[in-house]
Amino acid sequence: MTLNDVGVVAIGRNEGERLRQCLASLPAGVRAAVYVDSGSEDDSVAHARSIGVEVIELDRSAPFSAARARNAGWQRLRERHPTLQAVFFVDGDCQIVPGFLEEAARVLHESPQLSAVCGWRRERHAKQTIYNTICDVEWRIGGAGDTALFGGDVLIRLSELARVAGYRDELIAGEDPDLSVRLRLGGGRLVRLDRVATIHDVAMTRFRQWWKRAVRCGHCYAQLGDVYGRIPELSFWRDARRSLFWGMVVPAVATSLALPSVGLSLGLFGAYPLEGLRIYQRSRQQGFTPRESAAWSASCVVGKLPESVGVLTYRLNKLRGRATVLIEYKGPAASGRSV
Repeated sequence: MTLNDVGVVAIGRNEGERLRQCLASLPAGVRAAVYVDSGSEDDSVAHARSIGVEVIELDRSAPFSAARARNAGWQRLRERHPTLQAVFFVDGDCQIVPGFLEEAARVLHESPQLSAVCGWRRERHAKQTIYNTICDVEWRIGGAGDTALFGGDVLIRLSELARVAGYRDELIAGEDPDLSVRLRLGGGRLVRLDRVATIHDVAMTRFRQWWKRAVRCGHCYAQLGDVYGRIPELSFWRDARRSLFWGMVVPAVATSLALPSVGLSLGLFGAYPLEGLRIYQRSRQQGFTPRESAAWSASCVVGKLPESVGVLTYRLNKLRGRATVLIEYKGPAASGRSV
């Protein structure tokens, strides 16, 4: 398999300069590329067309999601290029690192049993804000080799993608772990190469952005927990339960019993720094720096509150028969320079 057997699907919404950098990073040898836009109000669509990239503008009458955009992209590629063998998915706020896609295609070709190949994602400005640091650590959790889950930047064999009918359009988050699980449950293997695949620009500068991203994470846990139930090898339902326990149950018990216990119940809050210390030590053992480990442990502990909000949001909307709309945490990018 060479790049001539590979198509690229880039997705985005108001990515501005980030999208320009993304499309500029597409390797010259790929068979075809398509950009799928989810209602951008900047010049994303016009720019993609100006450089010869095919554009799909999603119908605004239906809810936007990354899953829906990716499905529209790979289905268009398969329709236009029936002999295509694999599709590389990339978010519009990422740049593809030179050489990665060529190696991923070679690995996929040499191992017919593989369903997908991914690499590491790194943040462009990892030290600029604590929130960027948190994301940079998150992208590097886990090891190289066989992996259980991949993220948004992944090369997938087209026959395997078609076998599981692609992504679930209805998921507003967690579409990548969901697809990973369905590929593996069908006998597929996923491999992470020990090299950087993309450079990401999360551009997270405010606490509110981090909070909304954590709410979306909790929603993902709850929704996928419902989809898969208590399959032993999966942790979605346990993650949702853990978010509720640390985010709402412990604070509620500690404060509600404060008067009857003459304040003794407030000692339950001491469990949070202990949990943070445990996560910090584990991160240091995995090779992360003290700053990275501290940022990650703080995010994991404090993040349980917004995650629990996401879990409850999903539960309440399900009871009401409502679908949760896309939870966005990024603002539009500047159109003239990198943010």
